Amino acid sequence: MAGMDLGLGVVRDDVMAPGTAEDIDLLRGAEYGLLAVLLGAAPTADLLRQVSGLRGDVSALGLAHIDLATAAERADETTVGREYFNLFIGVGRGELLPYGSYYQTGFLHERPLARVREDLALLGVERAGHMREPEDHIAILCEVMAGFARGDFDADLAAQARFFERHLAPWAPRFFADLETTQAATFYKSVGRLGRTFMELESEAFTLPH
Repeated sequence: MAGMDLGLGVVRDDVMAPGTAEDIDLLRGAEYGLLAVLLGAAPTADLLRQVSGLRGDVSALGLAHIDLATAAERADETTVGREYFNLFIGVGRGELLPYGSYYQTGFLHERPLARVREDLALLGVERAGHMREPEDHIAILCEVMAGFARGDFDADLAAQARFFERHLAPWAPRFFADLETTQAATFYKSVGRLGRTFMELESEAFTLPH
């Protein structure tokens, strides 16, 4: 990923290239961090500039990076900010509701949110006082997974896989597929493609023997 530094840890030119487990985890952490920052708030002009520098290869994830970089290069902060508002906030509600509870039950603040809070408490993660979104928001869950990959938590790979299987696998692929296909998205179609592709890779990786 184009030598970018999004404040999300080490980011390198190679896209999920083979390497040591530590190298792969750094790349995974950067991938989750990128999704978290793009889904947590409307991107600034500086962030769009950084994302436009993403590189890729002929793999599915590499092509998703190239697509996102192209979209960022063509985008401007005002238009993407309006798109973000329409997609995720809206007047009354946005086009998509990026919450685990909604995707799994059809309602907000349901049992999936309580399960996230239970597992975050076990990790020693407390809700920040300024945080407005519930903890089952896709951006927050991606940031937690980035923390796992960076080694921020005293947790082994089994705990990381368990968190993914409980809180992302049941609904995040559908959310990203919806984001990729909704007519309300332009720039965020590419974010949806990246998220969907990465979730598929993560799902497959967590089923492999370690």
